[in-house]
Amino acid sequence: MTASTNPLSDLLAEKGVLLADGATGTNLFAVGLEAGDAPELWNETQPEKITKLHQDFVDAGADIILTNSFGGTSHRLKLHHAQDRVFELNKKAAEIARAVAEKAPRKVIVAGSVGPTGELFEPMGSLTHDAAVAAFVAQMEGLKAGGADVAWIETMSSAEEIRAAAEAAVKVGLPYTYTGSFDTAGKTMMGLPPKEIHGVAGDIGDGPVAVGANCGVGASDILSSLLDMTEADPNATVIVKGNCGIPEYRGAEIYYSGTPPLMADYARLARDAGARIIGGCCGTSCNHLAAMRQALDSYTPGPRPTIETIVERIGPMRNKTASEGPAEGSRERRGRRR
Repeated sequence: MTASTNPLSDLLAEKGVLLADGATGTNLFAVGLEAGDAPELWNETQPEKITKLHQDFVDAGADIILTNSFGGTSHRLKLHHAQDRVFELNKKAAEIARAVAEKAPRKVIVAGSVGPTGELFEPMGSLTHDAAVAAFVAQMEGLKAGGADVAWIETMSSAEEIRAAAEAAVKVGLPYTYTGSFDTAGKTMMGLPPKEIHGVAGDIGDGPVAVGANCGVGASDILSSLLDMTEADPNATVIVKGNCGIPEYRGAEIYYSGTPPLMADYARLARDAGARIIGGCCGTSCNHLAAMRQALDSYTPGPRPTIETIVERIGPMRNKTASEGPAEGSRERRGRRR
């Protein structure tokens, strides 16, 4: 399977622009997942709730559904004493999504969600490149066995970790995509700016099917990152999967400000800014996604947006942009779940 002959590339060629799904974690919390619990364990204990989430996203119009495997490496699962169950939990995650995709009335891509290990690489931490590759291989072998079409490497901060995951995808024989989380003064926590995302792993295997950004802070911020990415390489296939408006703490709870009309406008702006795969991250429900589907289906091309246009339509930026220089203090968020 090469970058030019895989289900994701084929569907992109057919449809031009694809709608990815919304949040996993936020929506599972809404149906009973407790803070600190591993969503991946629900693949075995509450599979019907995972099935329903995938089905709801497909019904809302998603072309791509992400498996419930974001924290599926041994490094993350060991926090829940499940590090010896990497293969079966990831296989189950992919099987659940694949079963929903197979029943869909149209082609739906099963993307094997691969999040960060939560560890720091040498010399800042103890994780070696080889150990990271091995951990991602173990996860992706399960995802592939369960029927994932593509390794969906997401919410990454470190270029080294993206490269390790891309290498693992090639070893396992899966095409891959990768996205960074530009949540620290417009860059990732490890200092990667959006405009450099294209070159991180372009030399690994056949290169990525698509690259881009997910999560981060507010929807306006990720659209700013998108402008940097599409300006740096206008021909690249770029993913944007932004949070639902702006996250705000209300007591101990995080609330997302985005309404379905706002997320529909975000989808239009993302399209105008050159994104080819558009979805939602934290806080994005099926209702938000349905509004985004309608917005893309009725899309009328507009001018490439400016930062000013984005702020006017979506709301204020929460961070500096990558070009504005260093911010005051960075926030560590390695273990964040969607």
